Amino acid sequence: MSSTDSKPIKVRSILIGGAILGLAAVGIAVTGIASRAQSEADLSTWTADQAILTVTVVTPKHGQAEDFLTLPGTIRAFSTASIYPRATGYIKAWTVDIGARVKAGAVLATIESPELDQQLMQARGALTSAEANAKLASVTAGRWSDLAKTYAVSDQARDEKTFDASAKMAMMEAAKSAVHRLEDLAAFKNLTAPFDGIVTARNVDIGNLVSADGTTSKPLFEISDIHTVRVYVRVPQAFLGGLKSGLKATLDLPQYPNTHFSATLVSTSNAVSEDTRSALVELHAENTADKLWPGAFTEVEFHLPSDPKMLLVPTTALIFEREGVKVAKLGPDGHVTIEPVGLGRNLGTDVEVTSGIALGDRIVDNPSEALQTGDAVHVADAPGNGTPVKPM
Repeated sequence: MSSTDSKPIKVRSILIGGAILGLAAVGIAVTGIASRAQSEADLSTWTADQAILTVTVVTPKHGQAEDFLTLPGTIRAFSTASIYPRATGYIKAWTVDIGARVKAGAVLATIESPELDQQLMQARGALTSAEANAKLASVTAGRWSDLAKTYAVSDQARDEKTFDASAKMAMMEAAKSAVHRLEDLAAFKNLTAPFDGIVTARNVDIGNLVSADGTTSKPLFEISDIHTVRVYVRVPQAFLGGLKSGLKATLDLPQYPNTHFSATLVSTSNAVSEDTRSALVELHAENTADKLWPGAFTEVEFHLPSDPKMLLVPTTALIFEREGVKVAKLGPDGHVTIEPVGLGRNLGTDVEVTSGIALGDRIVDNPSEALQTGDAVHVADAPGNGTPVKPM
């Protein structure tokens, strides 16, 4: 084959190769454009899906026949007496310490008061003198009265002796009162318990100077009657309507984690504090085991009567807006409707709803602030009420 014949063949081969390469490049470009378009479509779909909120839903439930309200309370002794000195002197001895059980009239401590003893002796001496003077004046008045009958003395002289006798009798009675007062004060040298109870404080020791003029800042002893204790609780205004005398409650103390104590409501203050919008209530609890100490903190769980037909929803499902309280209902089409509701009592984790919802409604729990009426949402598989709800 000549050289002139081979040139057309080479040119034709080059053209065919170029065409193949061009077609390959076009194919690659088309494939790339299609792949990019698909990626953009997938991204758009993913972005749209991400814009739809995923929520959990709860369904309203009926309340129980008995609700429980837990509030902090303080335990107080049924009766407490602070023992202050009524006689001035030095502590001679004390006979009981904290924790001791005492009976009414038991001597707690004795006070040595030399000044009081001297005053009492002086008052008794003055009484003896006043009694003698009164007796002499009475005898003299009687004799002068007899002499006046025979006109041996004047009526004026008789009256003077009679009135002098009356004055001496009055002085004698005053001297008796002074002695009785000092004897009563001397009796206070023995500090005694006013009732059966337990010594909960002792602020005195031998040799301490105590004063009856009120300058002693602390009581020498404190006696508490704790066979029954009082429990004071401040109850919010919303729950006061259900608190009646005889209502039962349970006490839980941190030092007794597995022990519950029974208490009974006995009275309320019948006044609401303007600062806290709560009222003070008093309960009584028997303390036969002496485990309830005055001043202790306790959790008080009230057993409140309730309407079992009342619907409850978690407090986390509520939406607080300027127009009032609302909830987000999920419709059968997967879209949300924000609707107002009426509320009853707040039970802590749950709240009573008096209007605006029905038993079978699906309520969005923990709704986002961005959630609006008409928004579509995804529903999580595990709602807060424990009942599986499939996504719409």
